[in-house]
Amino acid sequence: MSTTTNAKGAPAEQPFSLKAILPPLLAIIVGMIMVILDGTVVNVAVPKLVEYFNTDLKTVQWAITGYTLALAAVIPLAGYMTDRFGSKQVFVSTVAMFVLGSMLCSIAQTSSQLVLFRVIQGLGGGMVAPIGMAMVFRLAPPERRGSIMGMLGIPMLLAPALGPVLSGWLVEYVSWHWIFLINVPIGIVGITLGIKYLPKTETKGRAHLDILGIILAPVAFSMLAYGVNQGGGESWSSTGAIVGLSVGGVALVLFIIVELLHKHPLLELRVFRSSDFTRGIILSWVTQAALFGSMLFVPLYLQQIRNYTPLETGLILLPQALASGIGMPLGGRLFDKIGARPLVFVGLSIISTALFMLSGVTADTSLPFIMSTLAMMGLGMGLSMMPVNTHVLNSAPREWVNRVTPLTAAAQQVVVSFAVAGMTGYLTSQIAVHMGKMTAGANPLSAMVLGFNDVFFFSACIAVAGVVISLILRKPKVSAAPASPDAQTADPAMMMGH
Repeated sequence: MSTTTNAKGAPAEQPFSLKAILPPLLAIIVGMIMVILDGTVVNVAVPKLVEYFNTDLKTVQWAITGYTLALAAVIPLAGYMTDRFGSKQVFVSTVAMFVLGSMLCSIAQTSSQLVLFRVIQGLGGGMVAPIGMAMVFRLAPPERRGSIMGMLGIPMLLAPALGPVLSGWLVEYVSWHWIFLINVPIGIVGITLGIKYLPKTETKGRAHLDILGIILAPVAFSMLAYGVNQGGGESWSSTGAIVGLSVGGVALVLFIIVELLHKHPLLELRVFRSSDFTRGIILSWVTQAALFGSMLFVPLYLQQIRNYTPLETGLILLPQALASGIGMPLGGRLFDKIGARPLVFVGLSIISTALFMLSGVTADTSLPFIMSTLAMMGLGMGLSMMPVNTHVLNSAPREWVNRVTPLTAAAQQVVVSFAVAGMTGYLTSQIAVHMGKMTAGANPLSAMVLGFNDVFFFSACIAVAGVVISLILRKPKVSAAPASPDAQTADPAMMMGH
């Protein structure tokens, strides 16, 4: 139970006003756009980076995997940092650090430096999304939460889809360095808005830091991602795969044990006791794996197989952005009325259909066909992603929201890094398999096309698994009576009031 205060500190109960929360919401959105945008701008630039640094796809892919793993490594610190220093201070500081990392990426001279600087960039930006989501969750009243989270979700889906257009133009007409330098003015705007408009939150002087968790989590996630990459690209019995999966698996088990025993864990794993939360987050992982694992390969297909320029590639991906911009607010509004299950079922069914359609592309598939499948993916993303994320937050006890958002965000980044690493390796190995089956004099492009077909088909199968899982989501419970201030054991789905 909490009270709002006016500018002079006096208690004040005021009706909800969208206009009142718009400035802080804008500050959060600008910061999140910058970080999420940078997660996808590299996708279109990958062929150029391979050429510029004179290296191979698997090496440059680590600029993406390293970034997502770095995000995952610091996301769990969000709960501790906000408890210790306050949401506003940490949000503004991490945006500033992300800008610094972006500047370093723009001056990388080798592929190794790029990977290293991307890791630094990820360490700076990792806490932006979970802290931003937690602040919006507290700003919005329960009955408007779906709509407000839907507004927040627009940049979360538009940024990944619009990133390739911006990236394509910069790579083709300016320089790849500018896909990172563009973050500087955006970051300055975000920092300025954050300092001026974000509300100050209470800090807890007795915040505790889980040192063992901080050490074990990055080891577990990075080694597992490395093992998945090696297994998918070479062989699951290769030394790299065995070492990565073994070390990562042991570290993960130890991490789980430490978190469950620690009085102030880095990640609040006890929330998995809620079956609604568990179902929701597993579904979220499946959706992330299917979507973001495959999103890397559409730009690669368009540039490597179809020979489109980076800018043309970005424009071809534009229908995905437009469709997600339509689906996101629609999904948010419908969530408030009908819950997550029907929306996620419909959204993932559309995504599955689109991925199955992409799994049959050839070297001369018509452009309208490709763009229509991308639009379907965007619409499916818009309808399903924010409802399932809001469902997950609603399923957790109110007092754990600060800890649950880092858990969900970190887990999603880890899943994305696994998907990118595993599918990149799978693409490489499948192309090699198809090359080996070809007769002398056959066009090697055919083997590459078949490799992309396999990856899209695999992504479609993951999405179908999500459709099945969505059927077991339960509609969020709605309390008919106002919550009692003395109720200490309220249902997690109802612990959302102010």
